[in-house]
Amino acid sequence: MSSMQSNADGSSSKASALVEQGRMRGLSTEVARLLAQAGAYLDKRDPAGAAQALAGARALAPDHPEVLRLWAVACILEGHPDAAVAALRRALAANADDALLHNNLGSALAACGDSEGATAAFRRATELAPALAAAWYNLGKTLKARAQSNAAGDALERALALAPRHVAARVVYADNLKALGCIGDAEAAYRKALRYKPGAAHAWWGLANLKTVRFDAADAAALERCFAHDVAAEDRPALGFALAKALEDQDRYSEALDVLHQANALRRQQQPWDAGAFSREIDAIMATFANLPRSGQADGRGSEVIFIVSLPRAGSTLIEQIIASHPDIEGAGELPDLAAIIDEESRRRGAAFPVWAATADADDWKRLGESYLERTARWRLQRSRFTDKSLLNWPYVGAAAAMLPGARFVQCRRDRVETALSCYRQWFNQGQAFSYALDDIAAYLRDHDRLARLWSERLPSACHTLVHEDLLADPETCVRHLLAFCGLSFDARCLEFHRSERSVRTASAAQVREPLRRETGRAARYGDLLEPLRRALRQD
Repeated sequence: MSSMQSNADGSSSKASALVEQGRMRGLSTEVARLLAQAGAYLDKRDPAGAAQALAGARALAPDHPEVLRLWAVACILEGHPDAAVAALRRALAANADDALLHNNLGSALAACGDSEGATAAFRRATELAPALAAAWYNLGKTLKARAQSNAAGDALERALALAPRHVAARVVYADNLKALGCIGDAEAAYRKALRYKPGAAHAWWGLANLKTVRFDAADAAALERCFAHDVAAEDRPALGFALAKALEDQDRYSEALDVLHQANALRRQQQPWDAGAFSREIDAIMATFANLPRSGQADGRGSEVIFIVSLPRAGSTLIEQIIASHPDIEGAGELPDLAAIIDEESRRRGAAFPVWAATADADDWKRLGESYLERTARWRLQRSRFTDKSLLNWPYVGAAAAMLPGARFVQCRRDRVETALSCYRQWFNQGQAFSYALDDIAAYLRDHDRLARLWSERLPSACHTLVHEDLLADPETCVRHLLAFCGLSFDARCLEFHRSERSVRTASAAQVREPLRRETGRAARYGDLLEPLRRALRQD
């Protein structure tokens, strides 16, 4: 297995390399053979195929670090990172200075959601083996995910210096440049990755996802050739979404929509969605929080937090960029913490949300709120207040208000057809499984709207709705009202948000580096081709 793949598979090695490194020292010939066999399967990302060989190796040498390491790789690939962490800690107890073990441990901890632990493990691997490109790559990816973009860039540059032809590292490097606002450099980095691998799906999608970069006819032709040929199943959707953008840029909208239908159908196979089950979850949340008190508790716990609550592609990155341009606010981006706390409480109680919320008392909500503030403390090191714009937050506004009575909620709204089309045009790296069928998008938007109305009715002083089209029409008035709602003095820098140098880690990172433009809609260009979507959205 190549040491420069992803976090999950970046620490296995070919059997010959393992022998040369002495990693099989002390093992019998039979165990070495079994590990070589397992490694070949893991190279192909086939943990099930590796299981039989690893079972034999574990039976013969259960405590050997290399047996534990390869078994941990298989556990990560199978979605059992906790088991991988335990195995790797056992291996490190016997060989504490093994860089590959630390690199694997970082992968396992990252898969468990422990980004801080993963960073420490990857950093230790780079200290022990400065020439191990995989460790620098994994460190860079993790730092980027933690919004430490400058440090991420340094680590990724080290990885590329060691492995200049590694396309995945180049794509992540380009992604990081985009987050830093270096849009021209990001475009150049994506195109350099394509010079090494012309069919690199995620390099093409990275270019498309810059939003502000226009594909030319040569790009469209190259993408058409790539999409027409056999490519890995997991890469085809990203190529399709990039091709659709290229066709749009050539005013070939009917063809673009045909490709979008294909790409979304492929993505739907990868990420199934049950719209009916989700609507029932929203019904349950509405029933549970229907009697939410109209005013918060007397204490101001959570006044440090401004939640930006939004559908995908509805303007939340722009709103955060505006608020975070204020000198008193740190823009934290899409934080996982609120949803993670809800999930952890559900596991602790053995009941799904919102079932347990009906029996939670004031002490429970206070405990959960304090947990959120503790988990997000790093966002208050430079400034006293911060934004949280996770796209997972909108079903949890009632819970967040109970946890953090002093928090404010900015609800973003955008034209429904434009929002739906924008979701349908987007390849999401993870989550948002609703967005790969037009009927499901329409149902999701309806569920969002009815729950948003409940939050506004039950929490009128804590919720502020900002309509994207109103912002485009009268920016200063909308920004003044927004800042006043957040308890902030007016600051002209919020109108010059595109000049902010903060890191932005969403699909709109390039767009928020530009001034507001009145004409941002795309649906009209498709004309009657979108009539099925419009009909679905009218089914209220």
